[in-house]
Amino acid sequence: MNEVGDKVRNMRITHTKQSLIEAFVQLVNQKDFEKITIADLTKIAKVNRSTFYSHFNDKYELLDFIVNDSASTVIENRTLGIKKFDEHMIFQLVLAVCDYHQQPNIQCRSSYLSLIPLLKEKMIVELKKYLSDSLEPINTDINNSFYVPIYANLIHEAGYLWASGQASFEKEEIARKVSLIVSKGKRNNSS
Repeated sequence: MNEVGDKVRNMRITHTKQSLIEAFVQLVNQKDFEKITIADLTKIAKVNRSTFYSHFNDKYELLDFIVNDSASTVIENRTLGIKKFDEHMIFQLVLAVCDYHQQPNIQCRSSYLSLIPLLKEKMIVELKKYLSDSLEPINTDINNSFYVPIYANLIHEAGYLWASGQASFEKEEIARKVSLIVSKGKRNNSS
């Protein structure tokens, strides 16, 4: 296929995936995830079943695609793609988690509650990637395999507590407190 044909095909694929994502978001606001069918998705997205299956194996793969993309996007947006392990970037990571858990505008709370474990898992994976990448250039004697999961879980938990209304602080205050804890822990562990 020629270059123009490839671009048109890629734009069509992107448009179709976006239509399916928008249909999913619309449906998850109306009903529980478990009750959403492929027929529901294809009807709202205005595509046929075979088109859906050419992009995703099932609704779980669609959900996984949305959640993965969303987690990496909020981190990228907050950090501007800069991989650095300092107070400012930890602050931004906490805010990214707040954004991530705040963005699902899901009125059907039981649907959102059923998605929390998947949302948490995907965000922690992305936080670990970011932290590993940002610690690598400055790693002295820090055992990344030990500290990275701890930092990732601390950052996630702080952002999630704020987003779920369980924290009495503003998100910026939570982000500041966590960034101080993590950066102090890094200093203590590298000396």
